[in-house]
Amino acid sequence: MDLSLTDEQVFLRDAARGALSRVDTVAAAREALEDDAARPDLWPTTVEAGWTGLLTSEANGGAELGLYDALLVAQEAGRALAPVPLVSTLAAATILDAGNDAAAEPAAAGELRVAWLPAAPPTDVEPRWTVDPRGGLLRGDLPTATVDGDEATLTGEVSWVPDAAQADALVAVGRTEDGRIVAVLLDVEAAGVSTEGLWRYDPTRPLGHVRLDGARGRTIAADEDAVARAWHVAQAVLAAEAVGTVDAILPIAVAYAKERHTFGRPIGSYQAVKHGLVEILRQLENARSLLMYVAWAAENDHAQLPLAAAAARSGAEHALDVATRQNISVHGGTGATWEHDAPLYFRRAQLSRRLLGGAAGATDRVAGELMAGVTPA
Repeated sequence: MDLSLTDEQVFLRDAARGALSRVDTVAAAREALEDDAARPDLWPTTVEAGWTGLLTSEANGGAELGLYDALLVAQEAGRALAPVPLVSTLAAATILDAGNDAAAEPAAAGELRVAWLPAAPPTDVEPRWTVDPRGGLLRGDLPTATVDGDEATLTGEVSWVPDAAQADALVAVGRTEDGRIVAVLLDVEAAGVSTEGLWRYDPTRPLGHVRLDGARGRTIAADEDAVARAWHVAQAVLAAEAVGTVDAILPIAVAYAKERHTFGRPIGSYQAVKHGLVEILRQLENARSLLMYVAWAAENDHAQLPLAAAAARSGAEHALDVATRQNISVHGGTGATWEHDAPLYFRRAQLSRRLLGGAAGATDRVAGELMAGVTPA
Protein backbone atom coordinates (compact mmCIF):
# COMPACT_ATOMS: atom_id res chain seq x y z
CA MET A 1 0.00 0.00 0.00
CA ASP A 2 1.37 3.41 -0.99
CA LEU A 3 0.94 5.66 2.07
CA SER A 4 2.31 8.81 0.46
CA LEU A 5 -0.35 11.49 0.12
CA THR A 6 -2.19 11.75 -3.18
CA ASP A 7 -2.77 15.14 -4.81
CA GLU A 8 -6.36 15.00 -3.59
CA GLN A 9 -5.25 14.31 -0.02
CA VAL A 10 -2.76 17.17 -0.10
CA PHE A 11 -5.56 19.45 -1.31
CA LEU A 12 -7.87 18.19 1.46
CA ARG A 13 -5.21 18.78 4.12
CA ASP A 14 -4.31 22.24 2.84
CA ALA A 15 -7.96 23.22 2.48
CA ALA A 16 -8.61 22.17 6.08
CA ARG A 17 -5.62 24.19 7.27
CA GLY A 18 -6.83 27.20 5.31
CA ALA A 19 -10.38 26.95 6.62
CA LEU A 20 -9.22 26.76 10.22
CA SER A 21 -6.75 29.61 9.79
CA ARG A 22 -9.64 32.08 9.39
CA VAL A 23 -10.10 32.05 13.16
CA ASP A 24 -7.33 32.55 15.72
CA THR A 25 -8.40 29.47 17.62
CA VAL A 26 -5.45 29.49 20.03
CA ALA A 27 -6.16 33.07 21.13
CA ALA A 28 -9.85 32.19 21.39
CA ALA A 29 -8.99 29.24 23.63
CA ARG A 30 -7.24 31.56 26.07
CA GLU A 31 -10.14 33.99 26.08
CA ALA A 32 -12.59 31.12 26.62
CA LEU A 33 -10.88 30.27 29.91
CA GLU A 34 -12.51 33.37 31.34
CA ASP A 35 -15.41 33.99 28.95
CA ASP A 36 -17.44 31.18 27.39
CA ALA A 37 -18.77 33.57 24.75
CA ALA A 38 -15.27 33.89 23.29
CA ARG A 39 -15.29 30.28 22.15
CA PRO A 40 -15.72 30.20 18.35
CA ASP A 41 -18.52 28.17 16.78
CA LEU A 42 -16.83 26.17 14.03
CA TRP A 43 -19.88 24.11 13.10
CA PRO A 44 -20.59 26.33 10.03
CA THR A 45 -16.98 25.78 8.93
CA THR A 46 -17.35 22.03 9.44
CA VAL A 47 -20.47 21.94 7.27
CA GLU A 48 -19.13 24.28 4.58
CA ALA A 49 -15.95 22.22 4.24
CA GLY A 50 -17.92 18.97 3.94
CA TRP A 51 -16.29 17.31 6.92
CA THR A 52 -19.65 16.04 8.17
CA GLY A 53 -19.81 13.67 5.20
CA LEU A 54 -16.20 12.51 5.02
CA LEU A 55 -16.93 8.88 5.93
CA THR A 56 -20.51 8.66 4.66
CA SER A 57 -21.10 6.76 1.43
CA GLU A 58 -22.10 8.58 -1.73
CA ALA A 59 -25.40 6.70 -1.66
CA ASN A 60 -26.17 8.45 1.62
CA GLY A 61 -25.04 11.87 0.44
CA GLY A 62 -21.45 11.78 1.67
CA ALA A 63 -18.01 12.03 0.11
CA GLU A 64 -17.18 8.34 0.81
CA LEU A 65 -13.52 9.07 1.55
CA GLY A 66 -11.18 6.77 3.43
CA LEU A 67 -10.48 6.91 7.14
CA TYR A 68 -7.00 8.32 6.50
CA ASP A 69 -8.56 11.27 4.66
CA ALA A 70 -10.64 12.03 7.74
CA LEU A 71 -7.53 11.71 9.91
CA LEU A 72 -5.77 14.34 7.80
CA VAL A 73 -8.54 16.79 8.65
CA ALA A 74 -8.40 15.76 12.31
CA GLN A 75 -4.67 16.48 12.39
CA GLU A 76 -5.31 20.01 11.17
CA ALA A 77 -7.98 20.49 13.84
CA GLY A 78 -5.49 19.34 16.46
CA ARG A 79 -2.81 21.62 15.08
CA ALA A 80 -5.09 24.62 15.56
CA LEU A 81 -6.60 23.53 18.90
CA ALA A 82 -9.89 23.99 17.07
CA PRO A 83 -13.20 22.98 18.67
CA VAL A 84 -14.30 21.01 15.62
CA PRO A 85 -16.76 18.18 16.46
CA LEU A 86 -15.00 15.50 14.41
CA VAL A 87 -14.96 12.76 17.04
CA SER A 88 -18.71 12.76 17.59
CA THR A 89 -19.66 13.53 13.99
CA LEU A 90 -17.53 10.85 12.33
CA ALA A 91 -18.33 8.13 14.85
CA ALA A 92 -22.06 8.80 14.53
CA ALA A 93 -21.77 8.84 10.74
CA THR A 94 -20.09 5.42 10.83
CA ILE A 95 -23.14 3.88 12.50
CA LEU A 96 -25.76 5.80 10.51
CA ASP A 97 -24.12 4.93 7.21
CA ALA A 98 -23.67 1.27 8.10
CA GLY A 99 -27.38 1.05 8.86
CA ASN A 100 -28.40 3.06 5.75
CA ASP A 101 -30.45 5.12 8.16
CA ALA A 102 -32.68 7.91 6.92
CA ALA A 103 -30.72 10.35 9.08
CA ALA A 104 -27.42 9.52 7.35
CA GLU A 105 -27.99 11.96 4.48
CA PRO A 106 -29.05 15.03 6.48
CA ALA A 107 -26.23 14.29 8.93
CA ALA A 108 -23.72 14.13 6.07
CA ALA A 109 -25.03 17.43 4.72
CA GLY A 110 -24.77 19.07 8.14
CA GLU A 111 -28.51 19.69 8.26
CA LEU A 112 -28.78 17.43 11.31
CA ARG A 113 -26.10 17.76 13.97
CA VAL A 114 -25.60 14.32 15.48
CA ALA A 115 -23.48 13.34 18.48
CA TRP A 116 -22.44 9.80 19.35
CA LEU A 117 -22.72 8.41 22.86
CA PRO A 118 -19.41 6.51 23.18
CA ALA A 119 -19.74 2.78 23.80
CA ALA A 120 -16.58 0.71 24.20
CA PRO A 121 -16.58 -2.86 22.86
CA PRO A 122 -15.34 -5.65 25.13
CA THR A 123 -11.69 -6.43 25.75
CA ASP A 124 -9.89 -9.38 27.32
CA VAL A 125 -9.96 -7.48 30.63
CA GLU A 126 -13.51 -6.10 30.41
CA PRO A 127 -15.98 -8.55 28.78
CA ARG A 128 -18.86 -6.04 28.86
CA TRP A 129 -19.75 -3.24 26.53
CA THR A 130 -19.14 -0.18 28.68
CA VAL A 131 -19.41 3.61 28.85
CA ASP A 132 -17.30 6.24 30.59
CA PRO A 133 -18.51 6.81 34.18
CA ARG A 134 -19.18 10.25 35.62
CA GLY A 135 -16.66 9.52 38.39
CA GLY A 136 -14.32 6.78 39.56
CA LEU A 137 -12.36 4.15 37.67
CA LEU A 138 -15.04 1.47 37.30
CA ARG A 139 -16.56 1.70 33.82
CA GLY A 140 -20.32 1.94 33.56
CA ASP A 141 -22.83 -0.38 31.93
CA LEU A 142 -24.45 0.42 28.61
CA PRO A 143 -27.95 1.86 28.81
CA THR A 144 -30.55 -0.88 28.91
CA ALA A 145 -32.64 -1.20 25.76
CA THR A 146 -36.14 -2.52 25.16
CA VAL A 147 -36.87 -3.00 21.47
CA ASP A 148 -40.38 -2.74 20.09
CA GLY A 149 -40.45 -3.12 16.32
CA ASP A 150 -38.34 -0.41 14.77
CA GLU A 151 -38.24 1.61 17.99
CA ALA A 152 -36.39 1.17 21.26
CA THR A 153 -36.53 2.59 24.77
CA LEU A 154 -33.26 3.36 26.56
CA THR A 155 -32.45 3.92 30.22
CA GLY A 156 -29.02 4.75 31.58
CA GLU A 157 -26.32 7.39 31.66
CA VAL A 158 -23.33 8.15 29.42
CA SER A 159 -20.86 10.72 30.71
CA TRP A 160 -18.17 12.94 29.20
CA VAL A 161 -19.73 12.80 25.74
CA PRO A 162 -17.98 15.05 23.19
CA ASP A 163 -20.26 17.71 21.70
CA ALA A 164 -23.43 16.31 23.29
CA ALA A 165 -24.86 19.64 24.35
CA GLN A 166 -24.59 21.12 20.85
CA ALA A 167 -26.33 18.23 19.04
CA ASP A 168 -29.79 17.97 17.49
CA ALA A 169 -29.83 14.18 17.74
CA LEU A 170 -27.90 11.42 19.48
CA VAL A 171 -26.71 8.03 18.27
CA ALA A 172 -26.95 5.91 21.41
CA VAL A 173 -25.96 2.31 22.01
CA GLY A 174 -27.93 0.03 24.32
CA ARG A 175 -27.97 -3.56 25.47
CA THR A 176 -31.16 -5.63 25.46
CA GLU A 177 -32.10 -8.12 28.16
CA ASP A 178 -30.94 -10.99 25.95
CA GLY A 179 -27.55 -9.36 25.38
CA ARG A 180 -28.03 -7.85 21.92
CA ILE A 181 -26.33 -4.56 21.12
CA VAL A 182 -28.59 -2.03 19.40
CA ALA A 183 -27.98 1.45 18.06
CA VAL A 184 -30.77 3.99 18.47
CA LEU A 185 -31.29 7.49 17.06
CA LEU A 186 -32.70 9.86 19.67
CA ASP A 187 -34.01 13.39 19.32
CA VAL A 188 -32.41 15.54 22.03
CA GLU A 189 -35.83 17.06 22.69
CA ALA A 190 -37.48 13.65 23.19
CA ALA A 191 -39.05 12.79 26.52
CA GLY A 192 -36.56 11.10 28.82
CA VAL A 193 -33.45 12.67 27.23
CA SER A 194 -31.53 15.20 29.31
CA THR A 195 -28.10 16.62 28.60
CA GLU A 196 -25.90 18.55 30.99
CA GLY A 197 -23.40 20.56 28.96
CA LEU A 198 -20.03 21.31 30.50
CA TRP A 199 -16.46 22.38 29.83
CA ARG A 200 -13.63 20.87 31.84
CA TYR A 201 -10.03 22.09 31.87
CA ASP A 202 -9.62 22.25 28.08
CA PRO A 203 -11.71 25.17 26.78
CA THR A 204 -11.65 23.76 23.24
CA ARG A 205 -13.45 20.49 24.04
CA PRO A 206 -17.20 20.73 24.79
CA LEU A 207 -18.54 17.75 26.72
CA GLY A 208 -21.83 16.62 28.19
CA HIS A 209 -23.40 14.14 30.58
CA VAL A 210 -26.40 12.46 28.93
CA ARG A 211 -29.14 10.87 30.98
CA LEU A 212 -31.70 8.56 29.35
CA ASP A 213 -34.80 7.80 31.37
CA GLY A 214 -37.12 5.74 29.21
CA ALA A 215 -36.05 7.70 26.14
CA ARG A 216 -37.66 6.39 22.99
CA GLY A 217 -36.09 6.53 19.55
CA ARG A 218 -35.72 4.74 16.22
CA THR A 219 -33.42 1.74 15.96
CA ILE A 220 -30.60 1.90 13.43
CA ALA A 221 -30.03 -1.22 11.34
CA ALA A 222 -26.31 -1.35 12.12
CA ASP A 223 -24.84 -4.61 13.40
CA GLU A 224 -22.53 -4.99 16.37
CA ASP A 225 -19.41 -4.83 14.19
CA ALA A 226 -20.46 -1.43 12.86
CA VAL A 227 -21.13 -0.17 16.38
CA ALA A 228 -17.67 -1.36 17.45
CA ARG A 229 -16.11 0.25 14.39
CA ALA A 230 -17.45 3.63 15.52
CA TRP A 231 -15.43 3.28 18.71
CA HIS A 232 -12.26 2.50 16.76
CA VAL A 233 -12.87 5.40 14.38
CA ALA A 234 -13.22 7.74 17.36
CA GLN A 235 -9.98 6.42 18.86
CA ALA A 236 -8.19 7.07 15.57
CA VAL A 237 -9.61 10.60 15.30
CA LEU A 238 -8.45 11.46 18.82
CA ALA A 239 -5.02 10.08 17.92
CA ALA A 240 -4.87 12.19 14.76
CA GLU A 241 -5.84 15.33 16.67
CA ALA A 242 -3.03 14.60 19.13
CA VAL A 243 -0.52 14.13 16.30
CA GLY A 244 -1.55 17.46 14.80
CA THR A 245 -1.08 19.22 18.13
CA VAL A 246 2.40 17.73 18.60
CA ASP A 247 3.27 18.79 15.06
CA ALA A 248 2.31 22.37 15.99
CA ILE A 249 4.25 22.33 19.25
CA LEU A 250 7.61 21.13 17.89
CA PRO A 251 8.46 24.16 15.71
CA ILE A 252 7.35 26.50 18.50
CA ALA A 253 9.73 24.85 20.96
CA VAL A 254 12.59 24.70 18.43
CA ALA A 255 12.18 28.37 17.49
CA TYR A 256 12.33 29.45 21.13
CA ALA A 257 15.37 27.24 21.77
CA LYS A 258 17.16 29.14 18.99
CA GLU A 259 15.98 32.55 20.14
CA ARG A 260 16.53 32.32 23.89
CA HIS A 261 20.16 32.84 25.00
CA THR A 262 21.85 32.11 28.29
CA PHE A 263 25.52 32.53 29.12
CA GLY A 264 25.97 33.93 25.63
CA ARG A 265 24.63 30.82 23.86
CA PRO A 266 21.22 29.82 22.52
CA ILE A 267 19.63 27.33 24.92
CA GLY A 268 19.15 24.95 22.00
CA SER A 269 22.92 24.38 21.95
CA TYR A 270 22.75 22.66 25.33
CA GLN A 271 22.53 18.90 25.23
CA ALA A 272 19.65 18.59 27.68
CA VAL A 273 17.46 20.89 25.58
CA LYS A 274 18.44 19.22 22.32
CA HIS A 275 17.63 15.78 23.70
CA GLY A 276 14.21 16.98 24.85
CA LEU A 277 13.37 18.38 21.42
CA VAL A 278 14.58 15.25 19.67
CA GLU A 279 12.35 13.20 21.97
CA ILE A 280 9.33 15.21 20.77
CA LEU A 281 10.32 14.44 17.18
CA ARG A 282 10.82 10.75 17.94
CA GLN A 283 7.43 10.48 19.59
CA LEU A 284 5.81 12.41 16.73
CA GLU A 285 7.22 10.15 14.03
CA ASN A 286 6.21 7.05 15.97
CA ALA A 287 2.65 8.34 16.30
CA ARG A 288 2.51 9.25 12.61
CA SER A 289 3.58 5.73 11.70
CA LEU A 290 0.80 4.31 13.83
CA LEU A 291 -1.75 6.50 12.02
CA MET A 292 -0.49 5.00 8.76
CA TYR A 293 -1.11 1.57 10.28
CA VAL A 294 -4.69 2.67 10.95
CA ALA A 295 -5.00 3.75 7.31
CA TRP A 296 -3.69 0.40 6.10
CA ALA A 297 -5.96 -1.61 8.41
CA ALA A 298 -9.05 0.39 7.48
CA GLU A 299 -8.45 -0.24 3.80
CA ASN A 300 -6.92 -3.70 3.74
CA ASP A 301 -7.65 -5.68 6.92
CA HIS A 302 -10.58 -4.58 9.07
CA ALA A 303 -9.73 -7.28 11.62
CA GLN A 304 -6.62 -5.29 12.54
CA LEU A 305 -8.43 -1.97 12.98
CA PRO A 306 -9.05 -2.44 16.74
CA LEU A 307 -5.34 -3.01 17.32
CA ALA A 308 -4.26 -0.25 14.94
CA ALA A 309 -6.63 2.37 16.36
CA ALA A 310 -5.78 1.53 19.96
CA ALA A 311 -2.05 1.59 19.21
CA ALA A 312 -2.35 4.95 17.48
CA ARG A 313 -4.36 6.38 20.39
CA SER A 314 -1.87 5.09 22.95
CA GLY A 315 1.19 6.31 21.05
CA ALA A 316 -0.24 9.69 20.07
CA GLU A 317 -1.52 10.58 23.53
CA HIS A 318 1.87 9.73 25.02
CA ALA A 319 3.57 11.85 22.37
CA LEU A 320 1.27 14.77 23.16
CA ASP A 321 1.91 14.48 26.89
CA VAL A 322 5.69 14.45 26.33
CA ALA A 323 5.56 17.33 23.84
CA THR A 324 3.45 19.63 25.98
CA ARG A 325 5.59 19.07 29.07
CA GLN A 326 8.82 19.55 27.13
CA ASN A 327 7.45 22.70 25.49
CA ILE A 328 6.78 24.24 28.90
CA SER A 329 10.25 23.19 30.05
CA VAL A 330 11.98 24.75 27.05
CA HIS A 331 10.16 28.04 27.62
CA GLY A 332 11.16 28.03 31.27
CA GLY A 333 9.25 30.18 33.74
CA THR A 334 7.36 32.05 31.04
CA GLY A 335 6.04 28.78 29.62
CA ALA A 336 4.06 28.11 32.77
CA THR A 337 2.35 31.49 32.92
CA TRP A 338 -1.35 32.10 32.27
CA GLU A 339 -0.53 34.42 29.36
CA HIS A 340 1.57 31.92 27.40
CA ASP A 341 0.16 29.48 24.84
CA ALA A 342 2.08 26.46 26.18
CA PRO A 343 -0.42 25.69 28.98
CA LEU A 344 -3.27 25.66 26.44
CA TYR A 345 -1.60 22.76 24.63
CA PHE A 346 -0.97 21.08 27.98
CA ARG A 347 -4.65 21.37 28.85
CA ARG A 348 -5.57 19.73 25.55
CA ALA A 349 -3.15 16.87 26.29
CA GLN A 350 -4.39 16.19 29.81
CA LEU A 351 -8.08 16.10 28.91
CA SER A 352 -7.59 14.25 25.63
CA ARG A 353 -5.69 11.40 27.25
CA ARG A 354 -8.62 10.79 29.61
CA LEU A 355 -11.53 10.78 27.15
CA LEU A 356 -13.18 7.71 25.64
CA GLY A 357 -11.59 5.10 27.85
CA GLY A 358 -8.37 7.06 28.08
CA ALA A 359 -4.91 6.37 26.76
CA ALA A 360 -4.52 3.70 29.43
CA GLY A 361 -7.58 1.89 28.13
CA ALA A 362 -6.18 2.01 24.61
CA THR A 363 -2.87 0.59 25.84
CA ASP A 364 -4.72 -2.24 27.61
CA ARG A 365 -6.57 -3.02 24.37
CA VAL A 366 -3.27 -3.16 22.47
CA ALA A 367 -1.89 -5.62 25.01
CA GLY A 368 -5.04 -7.74 24.82
CA GLU A 369 -5.07 -7.82 21.02
CA LEU A 370 -1.40 -8.81 20.88
CA MET A 371 -1.64 -11.41 23.64
CA ALA A 372 -4.65 -12.97 21.93
CA GLY A 373 -2.34 -14.03 19.10
CA VAL A 374 0.27 -15.61 21.35
CA THR A 375 0.42 -19.40 21.43
CA PRO A 376 1.25 -20.75 24.91
CA ALA A 377 4.51 -22.68 25.07
